[in-house]
Amino acid sequence: MPSFMDVMPLFALRIFQYIAPNIGIDALHPLVIHGLSGAGKTTISFALEDYLVSQGIPAYSLDGDNIRHGLNSNLGFTPEDREENIRRISEVAKLFADGGIVSLTSFISPFRKDRDNARALHEKMGLPFFECYVNTSLEICEKRDVKGLYAKARAGKIRGFTGIDQSYEEPNSPDLVIQAGELSIDECVQEVVKMLQTHNIIPESATSQVKELFIPENRLAAARRDIAALPALNITKQVLPESASKTVKELFIPEQMRETAHKEADTLSALDITKLDLQWLQVLAEGWATPLTGFMREREFLQCQHFGCLLDGGVTNQSIPIVLPVHTEDKEHLEGLSAFALQYEGRKVAILRTPEFYEHRKEERCSRQFGTANTGHPYVKMIYESGDWLCGGDLEVLERITWNDGLDEYRLTPNELRAKFRQLNADAVFAFQLRNPVHNGHALLMMDTRHRLIERGYKKPVLLLHPLGGWTKDDDVPLEWRIKQHKAIMEEGVLDPDNTVMAIFPSPMMYAGPTEVQWHAKARMSTGANFYIVGRDPAGMPHPETKQDLYNPTHGAKVLTMAPGLTQLEIVPFRVAAYNRKKSAMDFYDPEKKEDFIFISGTKMRAMARAGDTPPPGFMPPKAWSVMVEYYQQKKKEEATADKQ
Repeated sequence: MPSFMDVMPLFALRIFQYIAPNIGIDALHPLVIHGLSGAGKTTISFALEDYLVSQGIPAYSLDGDNIRHGLNSNLGFTPEDREENIRRISEVAKLFADGGIVSLTSFISPFRKDRDNARALHEKMGLPFFECYVNTSLEICEKRDVKGLYAKARAGKIRGFTGIDQSYEEPNSPDLVIQAGELSIDECVQEVVKMLQTHNIIPESATSQVKELFIPENRLAAARRDIAALPALNITKQVLPESASKTVKELFIPEQMRETAHKEADTLSALDITKLDLQWLQVLAEGWATPLTGFMREREFLQCQHFGCLLDGGVTNQSIPIVLPVHTEDKEHLEGLSAFALQYEGRKVAILRTPEFYEHRKEERCSRQFGTANTGHPYVKMIYESGDWLCGGDLEVLERITWNDGLDEYRLTPNELRAKFRQLNADAVFAFQLRNPVHNGHALLMMDTRHRLIERGYKKPVLLLHPLGGWTKDDDVPLEWRIKQHKAIMEEGVLDPDNTVMAIFPSPMMYAGPTEVQWHAKARMSTGANFYIVGRDPAGMPHPETKQDLYNPTHGAKVLTMAPGLTQLEIVPFRVAAYNRKKSAMDFYDPEKKEDFIFISGTKMRAMARAGDTPPPGFMPPKAWSVMVEYYQQKKKEEATADKQ
């Protein structure tokens, strides 16, 4: 009977040199995964293959089944045959690497000598070799026993079975230990990915972790000394009017560091930032724009404007610029400083370090981002009203912001959403972004998506209902009313509350069409979402002069299927829904039965709500419709009062 340490499974990572500059990888490599039967080595291998392929890294899994049934079908399980089995596998892995494919091999390989021989083979070629210890106990492996092999070995029907009557020789100095009996498969995969990233084997963009921008505790003392001598920049509130923003989300620093960090920041002069600036600061602080560590520097801005991606450390989709506009007088005051503080309404919220100033070429920016520089476009207008310079730099964010508007419970960060999905045991997350009220056509699409995912074998697909919570234009329904309406939709059972997470996405709305919809999709990836529902004319609006669609309504969905850096996300295209008069319900439009359908546009819906009319039954639940009527009638009264004044 082997000891406990004898049966801990192992997998080793063998790295082969391969140049793949298009995906930011300096070396592609085989990963050799060792372990007992039932340890999880093959499951981790296949999950890692899926993950790497989703990041644009070619990979293929080899395991005991597909190798022993073919190449090694003439080998048994004697020590000599086991040794030859691993020798052949090592040579096959080398050929895969030579062809530019990451080969993932998962075999028991119980003998240290075989693994040492494999290491020597790679070191002879000047290739790195990593060994990772997957710590799954024999007890757990036996409980899993998917193939019933342990039971047969215990009964004496199988001889020489590793872990029962043949020992497993554990590695002496593994580079990584993974608690596979305690971690989820995704967490095991990310452990390997992070290790490869640490050794510069794969780019930072291949890690699905969220980067938060808070001051590390071990840097506080140095930061205090740095800040003591720094002045601060003041940005006037008139850069953008207060009406330009509806809602701002949270920024935070760990509670145990808060008092010290604020004392440090209080030694700095401060720059007043606008609500729009603060919203983008929040987006950065919570990790929605990972891997950005602050407002864009010129290099990042140029990559974003010309390529729609960040290219340093691998290709990461970043289709819209996240920048801090600064007026000339502020630039002149701040140039040459190593850092300054940012504050909003008298409260310091962040420190911006190593600032870099560069020209804010507004017409070029708008033309590239929006396809127009017409100041009738509301976000373009705000850009033209902002400073003539942009300031980039690394951010250290001091605190989490709450707005005490009754909506803070819905303001969840990417990491909090990940935790929520784990709590719900979600095996798939599909996100739906919206800036408008939900009607039964939207709900039909969301329910249909869930049904399709279940048909594909998912057990617990969860919907992320994710209304945009930043700045929106004046004729959009304000966030507080949209949340009321969404809650009513869920309370009436149109969407299942047990399989739905409603949260607020903090980004401002830019109305930049297919360019912006890539940002909306990329940001949802940080929550762990792997499916994204895209609608007709996403992030679109009428041209300010012609009133025709500014963007082709179908291009958003098409662009998402081709966009670089979004391969981890499967796009669910919008299916056209209309009101079916025969069914008295919203239904997917059938052109062959077009006489049965009527289209109720957003303009018509708003007109009906303002008039207090009732829509056809089945268009929107009565409770949700009453919220819409209340809002539009209240707005109508406010407009009438304003006209009298």
